[in-house]
Formats: sequence, structure tokens, C-alpha cells
Amino acid sequence: MRRVLSAVFLVAGVALVGSAPASAIANGTPAQPGQFGFTAKLTMTEVPRPDGTTYDSACTGALISPTWVITAGHCFHDVFRTNVSGPVPYRTTATFNTVDLSKSPGDVIDVVEVVQAPDRDIALAKLARPYTGVTPVRLPTSSPLFGSTVTLAGWGATSSVDPVPSTRLMTGQFKVRSIMPDTVAIFSYAPSRDTSACPHDSGAPYFTTLPSGVSQLVSVESNGNECPSKAGEITSRVDNIVSWIKSIVADLPN
Repeated sequence: MRRVLSAVFLVAGVALVGSAPASAIANGTPAQPGQFGFTAKLTMTEVPRPDGTTYDSACTGALISPTWVITAGHCFHDVFRTNVSGPVPYRTTATFNTVDLSKSPGDVIDVVEVVQAPDRDIALAKLARPYTGVTPVRLPTSSPLFGSTVTLAGWGATSSVDPVPSTRLMTGQFKVRSIMPDTVAIFSYAPSRDTSACPHDSGAPYFTTLPSGVSQLVSVESNGNECPSKAGEITSRVDNIVSWIKSIVADLPN
């Protein structure tokens, strides 16, 4: 997976050269203060390699309850990059309630446990303590609609070249182009035809906004091409594993 292979931004012995970008998601737009506070910037430190060295990495996720975040399964793996469940395999923190780390550090909480979905690239990450500072994203109640518009919010890079996690939360809009049992194919729509997820956007939420103003999850970022790209993204479908999520997460909002 491109998201997995590009998930490194500080490598022991091999530093990736390049300054941190001011924004994230290739050709996206900056989120405004107060928007999408449920979006989690996941920071992993000292991720081990088979040769004994370590590196730091990052993903994106979304708060679905006071104590649980949904993200990509491949964000949590062992030294051989096999997805794992249980205690987090390396220190991971989740940052909420900010759109610009240069102006506000947000609220940072440790992640202590991860549970992998049985059949797709989704994981649930448990926080060390409940967080009630923002409204969680709502789980879907129906299947995605072909041709519908969804929004992506992510803390990833702006390019696949020397990618580093962002200090800005960025957004873009996409169209649903195909729906499979465990994936949803998403294609760029706005603000540009090559607006696209990038490294470190793994696990980022794609969602719709209900008439009430509540954000409802559709899928999470899993895999795609080098960014920016017009080729589309493969995202992990959420609506048909809600029953599994409910079996793990006891404090889902009503």
C-alpha cells in the first residue's frame, strides 16, 4: 500500500530531507477554526524496523465516541508490517480540536489499545481517557450513494515527494464512483480535479453533512496513487461493519 510505504517522516540514520508543508491534502483547502474537531491527528513515535532501528510516523483518524477513534488498520503493525490488535505497538497520541498547530496545540491524548476489523483496512483505537471536548462523527445508517459528494479532512502531506505530516488540517470534496462489499472508490471533485489524499492521511474520514449539521461517516482513507492525483482513492467502507463497531465500542453516542 502506498500509504504504508510512505508513512515514514523521521528515519533513524536516514533523515528525509524537506521542510514541513504549511498545509495538507494535495490541492485542498484549509479547515476553518471549529470545523471537523472530531478529526484526530495520530502521531506514532519509535516505530520499530526489523534491523532494530526506529522511525516516527503519522496517520489521521476520527473520534466516534468519547473513548474510541476509527482509522486505517495498517496504521498499527508489528516490525514486519503485519497489522496487530491489543496494546498499541508503539507510543501513539491523538490530537483533537485544532485546525492549525502553529496557533493552537489542540487536545492531546494517548492511544492505549487497538482492535483490527476482521475483513478490511479499519482499526479502532482506544484513548487513555474519555474525551468530550468535541462532537464525535456519527456512524452511517445506510450504504453510500453512487455519485454522492463526500468531504475528506486530513492531517497528511501535500505531496508524495519527501512527505511529512502537516501542521494544518485540510479538506477536499470527492465523488463516490463505485461501492464494493468492503471498499468505496472515491474520485476528486473540488477544489481541484486532482485534490487527493496523501501520505499520513491514512485513516482520514470521508463524511457527509446531514441537514442538522451533524457530520456522518462514510469511509476512511486506505490506499491510493502518488499525490496529487486524478486517479482516485480506495477507501474502507464503514456502514456494513457498524454492528462490529458496536460490539467493541460501548460508549457510542445515541
